[in-house]
Amino acid sequence: MVKFLHTADWQLGMARHYLDQDSQARFSGARLDVIEKMAKLATDEQCEFVVVCGDVFESNQVQRQVVVRAFEKMAAFPQLDFFLLPGNHDPLDASSIYSSPTFIERCPENVNVLTGPEPVQAAQGVELISAPWPNKHPTTDLMEAACGGLELDDSLRIVVGHGAIDSFSPDPNDPKLIALERLEEHISAGLIHYVALGDRHSTTNVGVTGRVYYSGAPEPTDYDEIDPGNVLIVSLDADHLDVDVRRLCTWRFLRGSWELSSNEDIDALEEWLSGLEDKDRTIVKLSMVGQVSVAQKARLDDLLEHHIDLLAAFETWERHSDLVVIPDNADLDHFGLSGFANDALAELQMMAEQGEQAPLARDALALLYRLVGSRQ
Repeated sequence: MVKFLHTADWQLGMARHYLDQDSQARFSGARLDVIEKMAKLATDEQCEFVVVCGDVFESNQVQRQVVVRAFEKMAAFPQLDFFLLPGNHDPLDASSIYSSPTFIERCPENVNVLTGPEPVQAAQGVELISAPWPNKHPTTDLMEAACGGLELDDSLRIVVGHGAIDSFSPDPNDPKLIALERLEEHISAGLIHYVALGDRHSTTNVGVTGRVYYSGAPEPTDYDEIDPGNVLIVSLDADHLDVDVRRLCTWRFLRGSWELSSNEDIDALEEWLSGLEDKDRTIVKLSMVGQVSVAQKARLDDLLEHHIDLLAAFETWERHSDLVVIPDNADLDHFGLSGFANDALAELQMMAEQGEQAPLARDALALLYRLVGSRQ
């Protein structure tokens, strides 16, 4: 029986355009901090090693600081071996981060790069069969190439790979897709005993054998990920497998749709936003549809402005949003303007009714409402 930790898609050095400088620093720090969490978990669970199944780094051009800080985290656990697989973000091409002077000079003794094709002994009687990416556009199934020449012996074999399974892909003719049926044939024949995959950021058990897993990314990276933020503690022998999912992430990506047509709807949105925990590590994208008055739009703008200051990032899902601002009599009474200011108000009202400038005019009315309110 061997016990190890399966992880992937650290993507150290990742940047997100919607994060400000402060949020980006926290986001980057969390991706490094989770290495220490994984190492502590693996140590507590008496794992013999850690496999990182591709995309350890966001690219082959990450800053030197990212590399040495990651090494510092791993070197703090010298009893635990880390096996890193190059993926599509950090392939073994001419510019590979793994052959850079910083990597070579600073790499701790307990950090190993899986360059293939020779099996690597990870523990007594345990072999890693690796399928590293040689470049960003391989023209073959790297996993099948790694497994093709295997023969039966007494070793426990763990295949470490990265990429999309053919049954998940909309393009069946993509030559680099991983053939799931072939992997499971190798499992059934006893040639391999577990397939550790990266690339899919959500924890996923694929196939029918129960021995092919995507670990998912230990920290989320986008809104579309179904179950990110996990690592897998795997206990394995030839006849038995236990996979224990452990959640480690501290960041969240939340996306929601809100229909707004009354003060009660805005109340519900406010309650939802106020109830979010760890706002400084939460990224929110909202779609908002409906019809509101100028006063309600002004209140909504105040509400969102407040939470934008609290959240790590806030985005409006523009292509799914259609919020119309319709001035009512109460709005018009509120302004109390005269002269040129009243003429400008009337012009904004006309512009807000239709045309390309209508959304801007409605926003202007809401802003004017807020400004008038602040002076009363």
